[in-house]
Amino acid sequence: MTFTKLVDSVNSKGPFQFLLMVLMGFPILGLANHNLLQIFTAATPAHHCRPPPNASAGPWVLPTGLNGKPEPCLRFVSPPNASLPNDTRRATEPCLDGWAYSIGISDSIVTEWNLVCKSNKLKEMSQSMFMAGTLIGGIVLGGLSDRFGRKPILSCSYLLLAASGSSAAFSPSFPVYTALRFLSGFSIAGITLSTVILNVEWMPTRLRAITTVGLGYFYTLGQFILPGLAYVIRQWRWLQLTVSVPLFASFLSSWWIPESIRWMVLSGKSLKALKILRWVAAFNGKKEEGEKLSLEELKLTLQKEISLAKAKYSVADLFRTPVLRRVTFCLSLAWFATGFAYYSLAMGVEEFGVNLYILQLIFGGVDIPAKFITVVSMSYLGRHTTEVMTLVLAGGSILSLIFVPADLQILRTVLAVFGKGCLSSSFSCLFLYTSELYPTVIRQTGMGVSNLLTRLGSMTAPLVRITGEVHPFIPNVIFGTVAILGSGASLFLPETLNQPLPETIKDMEKWSPRAKEPKQDPEAEKDSPRIPLQACGLDLGPS
Repeated sequence: MTFTKLVDSVNSKGPFQFLLMVLMGFPILGLANHNLLQIFTAATPAHHCRPPPNASAGPWVLPTGLNGKPEPCLRFVSPPNASLPNDTRRATEPCLDGWAYSIGISDSIVTEWNLVCKSNKLKEMSQSMFMAGTLIGGIVLGGLSDRFGRKPILSCSYLLLAASGSSAAFSPSFPVYTALRFLSGFSIAGITLSTVILNVEWMPTRLRAITTVGLGYFYTLGQFILPGLAYVIRQWRWLQLTVSVPLFASFLSSWWIPESIRWMVLSGKSLKALKILRWVAAFNGKKEEGEKLSLEELKLTLQKEISLAKAKYSVADLFRTPVLRRVTFCLSLAWFATGFAYYSLAMGVEEFGVNLYILQLIFGGVDIPAKFITVVSMSYLGRHTTEVMTLVLAGGSILSLIFVPADLQILRTVLAVFGKGCLSSSFSCLFLYTSELYPTVIRQTGMGVSNLLTRLGSMTAPLVRITGEVHPFIPNVIFGTVAILGSGASLFLPETLNQPLPETIKDMEKWSPRAKEPKQDPEAEKDSPRIPLQACGLDLGPS
């Protein structure tokens, strides 16, 4: 009996799986809130220059732009009715006395720290720093997860997110706020990492696709909650605090989440693993099956992995064979494209001219049918076809925005919502597809590299949006093109539907249509299993 079958014999569908998914799922609501929080806390209202203190009484006249609206960043040097030469009277200057903001929008970090005009890039920089935190968190917390276990990293990440998020509500300055947002992103990487791994290592094989998408629905629900909270709580500091404090409860409830059995056995904690496995069996109504398990049987099923656990693989092994090189390159581009394009739409809802709160609800609602269609497509059409289709459709919808005039807001919104739904499907597919493509001996390493690329994409997206100041269509050209390139790369990936999980690099080689009879190569002896889900410090981080 293999280790997977042994665990499944006492860990099949039952109350434990439901409890585990709920315990890991509810904190994901907070992840959605923090990932998309700056849509509301960094909203930029209509603004214009304040008149100088010594301005004459009466309406203050502002210069107008090409669209006939008042300039938000310029004012006349002198009142238009001043007795001065015409060229002097029409001269303009920056907003030397600050800005006046529309009272129709709640306060935000933009209005508090005047992140407009020449300082508007700081708003995008703060979101990029948040994404940089998720990138660094994946690198640092990945190695710690393999050393100290998945559960401690998960609990500490909950605590760090709760503490840094709550502290950000009391930020005295923009640099402090940005630093705390970086820590929030850092902790989110740990939560995502541990949640994904525990889901893969605890759930029965036949339930993994369903539970992966099920956890994704918690993220979708979080997207519904956020606009409701933002509509009621119009002050950004209170909103920041409201979405952060509940994570202290997640920290406390995380102690009910059991550690990975596979990790405990491979870390020399077999007796504790046996106790937990028997507890799970009793919880699922299979107490007798659990009592039949013995310590020797548990070790025997993992004897091969334990004997080779000292073997060390690195990122370089991802490029060791032609098949691995192709999979690594194609997956990396697909992950980068998905994260890059997803956050271009998710963080750009202000641009579509629709009510911010309603549009965010629509953006969240599209994930419901998108994730359902993804499950059906992955189960019947396969992972490969699903990933190719979602990225090419997302890229096409983003590129279509270039040709739709700004005044056709409904059509632009429909295209954006469709594209966002496709990218959500791509995320759901990639999480499962990547874990099935890489062999056990370097699965965590491969997932880590994928996490690195998607975080680079999400971190780069806010900076690319700045190119819209040169010409409005440039960002969409870049985002759409990269999404289609990711789809093209996915064409070269093998299908994993109904395929057994590869344990070694040699197992993976069998998927290649060009696979030949293995040659006697001394190097091939190294292709042996070792500690499953071994990390090299680069681990998976949200959607």
